[in-house]
Amino acid sequence: MTEHSKIPLPGDEPEKSENSESSLLERASSAFGLGGFKPAPMPGRFEDRPMKRAKVREKEAPPVPRSEPSEKSEAQLPSRIGEEAPEKETLPVPAAPSEVTVQQGFEPVAFHGEKHPIDRKGLREHGFIVPDSPVSALLEEFRIVKRQIIAAARERGTAASRRVLVCSPHPGEGKTFCSVNLALAMANERDSEILLVDADFAKPSILSTLGLPKGPGFMDCLADPELRPEEQVIGTDVPGLWVMPAGNLSNSDSEYLASKRTAEVLDRLTMGAPNRMVIFDTPPALAASPAAELAKHVGQAMLVARADSTGQSALEDAYQLLSACPDIKLLLNATNFSPSGRAFGSYYGYGE
Repeated sequence: MTEHSKIPLPGDEPEKSENSESSLLERASSAFGLGGFKPAPMPGRFEDRPMKRAKVREKEAPPVPRSEPSEKSEAQLPSRIGEEAPEKETLPVPAAPSEVTVQQGFEPVAFHGEKHPIDRKGLREHGFIVPDSPVSALLEEFRIVKRQIIAAARERGTAASRRVLVCSPHPGEGKTFCSVNLALAMANERDSEILLVDADFAKPSILSTLGLPKGPGFMDCLADPELRPEEQVIGTDVPGLWVMPAGNLSNSDSEYLASKRTAEVLDRLTMGAPNRMVIFDTPPALAASPAAELAKHVGQAMLVARADSTGQSALEDAYQLLSACPDIKLLLNATNFSPSGRAFGSYYGYGE
């Protein structure tokens, strides 16, 4: 049994003798003088952590409207005592809204030529459409033709689309007959204006067909830059129908058409007139070059072929010469047989 008196109590240091053995750590501690180190005392209570306090933010003064600047505005006064006043702002003041009117750089070109009566008797004798006459089968046929041309012009909405070239591969296939009838049929349109231009400089026939007096015309405008095209236009007693003669004969008609003056003349004829259609009666494509040159300035072309006369190869060659035009239509002339059996004249009582 162990005696109670020999049991070490807490806080009692054991007695050490000189002969008692010490541990390796104790001997090292005494050798290097580390016996006096003690752990740091533990604090009884930790200090409270300092709290973050919100900073007081001064309220800024509302901005002064710039539209009403004044010499003693609040924006020029110092916000704090001792602070210098800010410099006066020099930002531009917004202008009040106003209506902006855009004006065109040109005025619409109107025709004011003297009006002459057309030869209605001559038109009737040669089988043309006669203005102010009862509806005939021929008029109904050209109503179908003009409706397609007008629809294409309105769909594109450009000045070039309102210029129509009428041509045929060879002479005697009815290109003048179709151009005059097309102009007469389109003149019946409400709120429209038709200009028929005789572009067959070698053999002009528009004036003689309509019974109009001769005068300067298209070729004179191309040769003389000082002439105004609208002043060379002849008026007719048919409402909305105007005619421009071919003008004086020239040996350089193709060269004039290839010049920049052609675009200027055509632009002036269609300038500011969205309801004006211009029809060009040109020479045969395989007989003269003006048709191919003029095809570069129009948006629609009507190639006339005569039934039982015009060959397929001639149509293909003429089509190639007019290929500068984006829209080429084929019109079959002088037909006596209709596969569909339609007869407009019989419906109206004026069979042909």
